[in-house]
Amino acid sequence: MTEDDAIDVLICGAGAAGLTLAIDLARRGVSFRLIEKMDDPFRGSRGKGIQPRTLEVFEDLGIVDKIAASGGYYPHQREYRGDGSMRDVALVEACEPVPSEPYGVPLLVPQFLTERAMRERLAELGHAPEFGCALVAFEQDGQGVTARLANGGEEQTIRASYLIGTDGGRSFVRQALAVGFPGKTLGVRAIVADVTLTGLSRDVWHRFNEGSMETQISFCPLTEKGSFQMQGPVPLEGDIDLSAEGLTALTAERTGRTDILIQSVSWASAFNMNARLADSYRVGRVFLAGDAAHTHPPTGGQGLNTSVQDAYNLGWKQAAVLSGAPETLLDSYEEERRPVAASMLGLATRLLEDMKRGEIRRGREVRQLDIGYLGSSLSLEDPQRQARIVAGNRAPDALLKGAAGQPARLFDLFKGPHWTLLEFEVETVGLQPRKGLHIQSIGQGGDLIDNKNQFRDTYEVASGDRILVRPDGYVGAIVSQGDVAALEAYLHDVGLKTGAAARR
Repeated sequence: MTEDDAIDVLICGAGAAGLTLAIDLARRGVSFRLIEKMDDPFRGSRGKGIQPRTLEVFEDLGIVDKIAASGGYYPHQREYRGDGSMRDVALVEACEPVPSEPYGVPLLVPQFLTERAMRERLAELGHAPEFGCALVAFEQDGQGVTARLANGGEEQTIRASYLIGTDGGRSFVRQALAVGFPGKTLGVRAIVADVTLTGLSRDVWHRFNEGSMETQISFCPLTEKGSFQMQGPVPLEGDIDLSAEGLTALTAERTGRTDILIQSVSWASAFNMNARLADSYRVGRVFLAGDAAHTHPPTGGQGLNTSVQDAYNLGWKQAAVLSGAPETLLDSYEEERRPVAASMLGLATRLLEDMKRGEIRRGREVRQLDIGYLGSSLSLEDPQRQARIVAGNRAPDALLKGAAGQPARLFDLFKGPHWTLLEFEVETVGLQPRKGLHIQSIGQGGDLIDNKNQFRDTYEVASGDRILVRPDGYVGAIVSQGDVAALEAYLHDVGLKTGAAARR
């Protein structure tokens, strides 16, 4: 093993979580390798719902428009009833974008297209996943992780400061750590397949026998090459014929129609639904994220989105520690993300029960905009607030005007790997500038003018308030005008020590 083999982070698994983490580390200048034991990228539509909060993350990572161009909005669902009647219903509750929440509803994007856009962004940053490269063993000590990799019949030993397991529900990393994965099998087995077919229109999501776990089957139109995602529960035991002929026969049996013909199958899977949560997200210098840490039933479209949020939470913390922040900062990853996954498991399981009863409408609860880290060790308020936005909440967007007269968005100010300090009508001496912190003054004579009072009303701020926004878009601290010392201590604890200015 040579110096060239040493890296900061080894990421095992190049799905949505691994790609998110890789993009975030790449833009922070952290050295890493992203390995994937599969020979090629995943090619199925499986995790096709992109929730509004994830769209905000993708905006920060520079891929939201490419993702949106790859998909579209959820179509209405057409329910076919046993008496031959049908009705069209909205699957997703309508919600118009507002300045504080610029993405109102989820998008429907096949997972392989989402991951393709992420790989393209990673390539722009000078990196790529290593396919056909498997982690076969690792051991750790107080300074790092020694990992053995296998690729094309050859083995290599490398040294990394940290190892991140984003390698799915059957995670090798989790099993090697002997981390428990308790939960339950939910007693539902289902098929999901990407197919081309004839006999159905592409303007609605076709669903037959809603509410029956024996005969239900559905066909959701996808954007790619006129394909559909076919879904339906199947018996818990026995082989399932996933060929075009087998799926055509299953369709005829469940719909009573012979005009729906499956022409081709590009990807198909039969799987048992589980709800499981890892006992721990961290063992020393090894971390779990995404499906390696939690597995959900697909109802509500939470799995991929929760995985992206895991990586988005972890990336900036790893970069900060590698740059000199206290190692204890990494403890906040499990502290913040594991309760979120537990909540999402409960939500997805409840939505599965709703689906069994034929209730499929999805509201605000699936959009992940209300997830926060209230009570986190990284949340500071001085004094305590009674307001809509408190430390630990997602930091909303708002429309402002720059001092030069051009429109400005808070999200544009947040974009990038830095922290952002918003000072509202502050008159006292400010904080010492430092690398990694962008300071924005809002109010008369400031960099930004709250000409429509959107910032003041959304954040419920008073003159002199300072709001510190973390690199992942959550409010880290809110302090009043006289509490600069508390904020200075907070910044020191997360690795933002005084130094060169990063003001714009």
